[in-house]
Amino acid sequence: MSEEAKTVITSDEKGDIIDPNGLNLFRLTMMVITASICGGIFSLAGDMAAGGANTAAVLVSWVICFVGVFALMMAFKGLSQARPDLTGGIYAYAAAGFGDYVGFNSAWGYWISACLSNVGFAVLLFGALGYFFPVFGDGNNMVSCVCASIFLWVLTYLVSRGVKEAAGINTIVTIAKLVPLGLFVVSILLLGKFDPAIFMDNFWGEPGGPDFASQIVSTMVALVWVFTGIEGAIVISGRAKYVNDVGRATTIGFVAVFVLYLLISLLSLGIMPRAQMAELATPSMAGILEHAIGPVGAAVVNLGVVLSLVGAMLGYVIIASETPYEAARQGTFPLAFAKTNEHGAPIVTILVSSGIMQLFLILSVVANSTYQFFYACAVSTILIPYVCSAAYYMVLGWKGDTGSGRYAPSVGTARFFGTLSFIYTIFLVWSCGLQGVMVTTILFAPAIVVYVAGERGRGKAVLPNMHDKIIAVIVVVVAIISLYLHFSGISPIV
Repeated sequence: MSEEAKTVITSDEKGDIIDPNGLNLFRLTMMVITASICGGIFSLAGDMAAGGANTAAVLVSWVICFVGVFALMMAFKGLSQARPDLTGGIYAYAAAGFGDYVGFNSAWGYWISACLSNVGFAVLLFGALGYFFPVFGDGNNMVSCVCASIFLWVLTYLVSRGVKEAAGINTIVTIAKLVPLGLFVVSILLLGKFDPAIFMDNFWGEPGGPDFASQIVSTMVALVWVFTGIEGAIVISGRAKYVNDVGRATTIGFVAVFVLYLLISLLSLGIMPRAQMAELATPSMAGILEHAIGPVGAAVVNLGVVLSLVGAMLGYVIIASETPYEAARQGTFPLAFAKTNEHGAPIVTILVSSGIMQLFLILSVVANSTYQFFYACAVSTILIPYVCSAAYYMVLGWKGDTGSGRYAPSVGTARFFGTLSFIYTIFLVWSCGLQGVMVTTILFAPAIVVYVAGERGRGKAVLPNMHDKIIAVIVVVVAIISLYLHFSGISPIV
């Protein structure tokens, strides 16, 4: 980074680290909310219903989700307080705990997940616009691809003008997109469209359906997807005005998002039978509200999807650019990724990230890939940094090394939430199944080339530890097997 682009970091009378030009608590919280409230909530009810989950399974799943995501959120918050020196935490936590190669994979997984997420958002965005303009179809045809590509590069230009300025635009869009979600809740409640009888009919489901355990497992990917982004403030912690605001923003964002999600999910179950809900087109919330209050309901929801995804795509261009930038600054990604422009924006990572998103957009047309496919892939790849971060917090807790700062978490807190979040993330990996393993290894195997380039560029040893070599071999071997299974048709990914 050039000397002109560097920010002077000082300390106030309370001992908080301050970046005078950084993002305040409100903007950090908006980043958490907009990174979490994307397109997932508009399709959640239909996705869960399509997996065979009935009301009882959904309620149990929400309890598991609350405990697990809360523990994960507390782990991210605790890490930001125990190690405030580690900015761009998704990469830095894994590297600090388990070495550069594991840290690199954590950063790579988060980066690729953000790119996949944005492509999924683009497909859903133009699918929602297809309600008003049929030429866009389901969002994955050629017209949609061309328009999505143009929009992607407009966002790329905005972010290249400066992360802080882009985050300011993001705040405005976040507030705007919360309005349609609020209207969904208010209209169902005030118009009396919630039917307790339908809610109870859905409770145990139809005879001969999936067993209860299978119903719960089927919801896990969809639920973790709608909470992806809860760590948004952690990822851009290097841009924060006050270090302690990172943890505060994460907590406030989680509570706000969880309450809204739970209300929408439970209200949807009292509108129409599960079997009908499972057949709804994406976004399923449009069909649910149309069933409740007529065509105007579908129009409101699709408008909400458009507003939501405009902000989400902007937020994820920022997140996708920050992760490899921080990893390059801290010593794992190639040095070229740390280059900034005159606005202090990480121009190389912005352009490379948008280029990757462009390739995936083209793939969405060639392979006729759906929104659900892209978010399943995004969840599979983001679980690597989630597992590593949770494991590092657990290790710090059991070592009793939780820092000595004013806001440092207690050893007991770190042990409890570190262990619980680690168990939860491992459960999520298991829930993703064979397809999740296939996607993850195929996307991670090429990353070894980037890792080697970064290490050699700094004159560092490549895969210096035995566990690094073992991990690399496993990734390559499983990726080859996965490709064979896919192209032989034995276990196709799509």
